[in-house]
Amino acid sequence: MTIVDNKHSAELVTIKGKVYKFDAIECMIRHLQNTEDQQYQFILIADYSQPGNLVDANNSFFLISENIPSPMGENLSGFKSESIALEYSQTNGGKIYDWNEITSYFINGK
Repeated sequence: MTIVDNKHSAELVTIKGKVYKFDAIECMIRHLQNTEDQQYQFILIADYSQPGNLVDANNSFFLISENIPSPMGENLSGFKSESIALEYSQTNGGKIYDWNEITSYFINGK
C-alpha cells in the first residue's frame, strides 16, 4: 500500500519479515483483530509529532481529537510519549489512550 499521510501511518512486521503498511492506525488495529493467530515481531505507528518516524505501538499513546483528522475518518493520532500526546490534547482537545485502551476501543466498539 502506498502511504499518503505519514503522520497517521502504521506498520506490522511478521516474525518471518513480511511487512504490512497502513494509511491509518485504526486500519492496523482492525487488521490485528482479524489476524489474531499471526505473530508480529513489530507493531509500529507513526509519531504524529515527527512524521515518518515509526515507534513501538505497545509503548505509545493515542489521541482521538476531532481537530486532528486522520485518513480513515476516526481522528486517531499516535505519539511516542504521553507528555507529547498531552501537549496536543491541550491544543486540540480529545481523549488520550494507551495501546491496550485504544485497541479495546476499536475492537470492542466505541
